[in-house]
Amino acid sequence: MIKILAFGASNSSDSINKQLAHYAALQFPDAVVELLDLNDYEMPIYSKDREKAGGIPPLAHDFYQKIGASDLIVISFAENNGNYTTAFKNILDWMSRINGKTFQEKPMLLLATSPGARGGSTVLDIAVKRMPYQGGVVKGSFSLPSFHDNFKDGKIVTPEWEEALKQIISNISL
Repeated sequence: MIKILAFGASNSSDSINKQLAHYAALQFPDAVVELLDLNDYEMPIYSKDREKAGGIPPLAHDFYQKIGASDLIVISFAENNGNYTTAFKNILDWMSRINGKTFQEKPMLLLATSPGARGGSTVLDIAVKRMPYQGGVVKGSFSLPSFHDNFKDGKIVTPEWEEALKQIISNISL
């Protein structure tokens, strides 16, 4: 049994990326999935002055420990102005003060989606290149375009996109 930590890298209350991350994590056989909501990890915006005055917030330690307790991390990235959301970047900044290898050499499946035809591909490209520097072992990546056309009732409904994701998942060995 593998333990998967999944989350959408967004603080939207109806995050389409959280939905995609959860769905993808559930496609792994014999897995226990813990789905996180970034809203549960809201912290002050990182600054060295805040760190010096109050240390690293307990929520950053909690998130870091959840990563450490997992066997696989599934993240679906929302794209804001072509990059990570502020909510995700802030958590990443705080956790990096615990350990620069934030993702603790854990295998990762990186995803992105958006309402548009590019499916968050810009932020996904950034994440795929950046996560190894943060201690993530990227095992696969997948972008789902036009979320509202291709994902309904909690699942991917377009056969070619469903097959593409399943193929990526089948190639991930843990």
